[in-house]
Amino acid sequence: MRHIVGEGVWAALLEGAHERLHPARDVLLRQGEDGSHVLVLLSGLTKVVRAERDGAKDLLAFRGPGELLGEMAVRGGGGRLASVETLDPCRVAVMPAARFGRFVDDHRLAPHLERHAIIRVRETTEGRHTGEAPQRVAGALVRIADISYWPGPCVREGVELPLSVMDLAQHLKMSRNTVGRLIAQEPVFGAVRVRGRGGIEIGDLPALRRFAARETPSHHSNVTRVT
Repeated sequence: MRHIVGEGVWAALLEGAHERLHPARDVLLRQGEDGSHVLVLLSGLTKVVRAERDGAKDLLAFRGPGELLGEMAVRGGGGRLASVETLDPCRVAVMPAARFGRFVDDHRLAPHLERHAIIRVRETTEGRHTGEAPQRVAGALVRIADISYWPGPCVREGVELPLSVMDLAQHLKMSRNTVGRLIAQEPVFGAVRVRGRGGIEIGDLPALRRFAARETPSHHSNVTRVT
């Protein structure tokens, strides 16, 4: 969202906002609660999770620095449609619903918010359901790397992501075993290291990005698992 509204509006949004620090695996917003406030994500990585009626959990998306969290419930009314949880330590700014509404009106941000919401849905839908399984896994890792570093896209060759294979599997609607097998067997994932439940390291992000775009990576190496 920050890249859409511009630095001036973003700075004004943060004026007077109360900042909070949250540890990893903490709940920032809870599904079903009233939209009493909006969170501005200043640092860290989060996941958006919806609990279905049958008890299953759908990991809808990941959100990184420069994003608004919970604005849909504030603008649309009603309860929150999903929960937001931290994947690593996060710093957020808290804005009450009434103040956020005035800010949106004063700066004529409604069209920008609507456009951003459409972009979010399109990116999530295409990334989760389009392409062969290896490209979907690679694409998800690339997208998460990009949103983790402001301003994106991430230009680093090596990146460490604070998510588990299970997080990735839930997001892509695959089994954990399938995602783990793809990372272990596909040559393009040779520079990817799975640190047990503690994170995923990407050693060659440019190669992974080319593969996600269905181009041929320039080189491969062997996968290493660290437990």
